Amino acid sequence: MASGQSRSSNQLVVPQATQALDQLKYEVAQELGIQIPQDGYYGYMASRDTGAIGGNITRRLVQIAEQQLAGGAAGKFSR
Repeated sequence: MASGQSRSSNQLVVPQATQALDQLKYEVAQELGIQIPQDGYYGYMASRDTGAIGGNITRRLVQIAEQQLAGGAAGKFSR
């Protein structure tokens, strides 16, 4: 698969969220001490590492949603 292309059929409800999600991905990876390939090809990464990044992103997004539902955070990707 060429660099920068995705096989995912998932579509974002808010297309402008792409940049925020990418930023969150790099932030989570850095916190976990995982280096994301600059060329965008994840084929050489361990499944454990990509799963850890995805799992932590999901955990953080759920926390943000819970805070918003509780009337807390203003929608920024923060802890």
